[in-house]
Amino acid sequence: MGYFRMEKGPLAELLVERFENMPPQLRIAARFVLDHPKDVALMSMREQANQAGVSHSTMMRLARWLGLEGYEDMRSLYARALRETIAGEPARQGIEQRGDPRYSTAGVVADTLAAQISSLGEYGNAMQFTAAADLLAKSRNLFGLGSRAAYPVANHFVHIMSFLAGGDRKVTLVGEMGGQGLDALRDAGRGDVLLAVGMSPYERTTIDMARQSARQGVRVVAITDSSVSPLVRIAQETIIVPVNSQSFFRSMAPAFAAVEILAAVAAAHSETNAAERVKQLEEQLAFYGIYWEPPR
Repeated sequence: MGYFRMEKGPLAELLVERFENMPPQLRIAARFVLDHPKDVALMSMREQANQAGVSHSTMMRLARWLGLEGYEDMRSLYARALRETIAGEPARQGIEQRGDPRYSTAGVVADTLAAQISSLGEYGNAMQFTAAADLLAKSRNLFGLGSRAAYPVANHFVHIMSFLAGGDRKVTLVGEMGGQGLDALRDAGRGDVLLAVGMSPYERTTIDMARQSARQGVRVVAITDSSVSPLVRIAQETIIVPVNSQSFFRSMAPAFAAVEILAAVAAAHSETNAAERVKQLEEQLAFYGIYWEPPR
C-alpha cells in the first residue's frame, strides 16, 4: 500500500546480523519485529509479545540484546521511521520550522490514524473482514452492542447495516443510552448475529451480554483491541483494531473504519440493493422536510 509502506524497520540489518546467535525465544521475538515493523510502531509491547507468542520480558530482553535501554526505545525508533515514510511529511517539516508545534502535532496524529486505518486492509485483516461479513450477510437478525466509548461505534454499525435489512430482518442497537437492554436479546438465537464492540478497560455488561448471546446460539462478531480481549474467547470471528493514539485518549477511529469496511463487504455479498434503499430513504426524508434547504 503506497500510503503506508515500511518494508524494513530501522533495526532490520542489526537483527539479521545477530539472529543466528540469539537464544531461541529471542529469535521468535526478533522474527516478529522483522516481519511486522509496522506493528512494532503501532502496538504496545504486551500486544506485540502476545502476537509473537513470547512473554513481554522477552521483548524487553531483545531490546537490550540490541543495545537499547528498553523496548520503548525500539518502539520510538520504529514510530519515527513510520512517520517519515508517510506521504506529506516534508511539508509538515517545513511547518515545524516555522515554529508552531501545534501543526506538527496535528500531522503526527493524522499520520498515526491514517496508518492504523490503512493497516486494516492488509491481507490477514482483509480475510478476517471477509469471514465476519459473511456471517453478517447471511444472518436472520443483527444486533449491535457497545457501551461508553464503544457505543457510538455500535450505533453507527446499526445505522448503516439497517440499509441491508429487508422483509422481517431487524437490526437492533443494544446497550446503554439509546440502545435497548438485555430484553432485546431475549428471543435472539440461531441464525442471528451480534456485533460486540469493546476496548480495554472492558465493560462487564458488554462481556456478559455477548457471552449470554453465544449461549443462546447467536453468532458473535467482535471488534476489540487485543487478541487477549475477553471478547475473543466468545466471538466466532474477531477483528482487532489499534486504539493507541499520539495523545491522551484511546482512538476509536479504527473501530469506526472497521464497521464501515464490514458493511461494505457485507453489502457486496448481500442480495439487498443498499444504495437503492438509501436513495429511497433520502427521498422520503426530503419529502417530509427533514433536510435543510437554502431560502428561495
